[in-house]
Amino acid sequence: MDSQSEKLLAHIIRNTRLASLATLRDEAPQVSMVAYVTVDDFSAFYIHVSRLAQHTMDMQKNKRVSLLIAETDDGRADPQTLVRVSIRGSAEIIQNGEPGYTPIKDMYLARFPEAEQLFKLADFSFWRIKAKGGRFVAGFSKAYNITPEALKKVSTR
Repeated sequence: MDSQSEKLLAHIIRNTRLASLATLRDEAPQVSMVAYVTVDDFSAFYIHVSRLAQHTMDMQKNKRVSLLIAETDDGRADPQTLVRVSIRGSAEIIQNGEPGYTPIKDMYLARFPEAEQLFKLADFSFWRIKAKGGRFVAGFSKAYNITPEALKKVSTR
């Protein structure tokens, strides 16, 4: 991946707040929208979701998930040139009180201050999505397979 594409990948991960979360429901793909934060080295992404949501029930049954982080549609003639990254990973619940919970919460609230009210609801929990690989499309004819090591390298950009 060239330097410009690395910078673009780091930018979209850091500056996009929403992702599409793909889970498996009844052996079929299911997609929903989630807000996310990531750690500095892009090795893990965190979502704060209700246990009542279908995607949470899906993650409880099958830990394999994907996130799609995409550039906002700007009305260009060819929307297939929008920058996007899909990240495959495994999901695990992070319980309140576990080591590392408070820094994740602080990071989440810094990005989503209105979410403070959700922390008062017993059905919301953090889930960590540990990146295992994926695909980055930086524009027309610029697509790259990505690994956890590539994400760590890009995070320094």
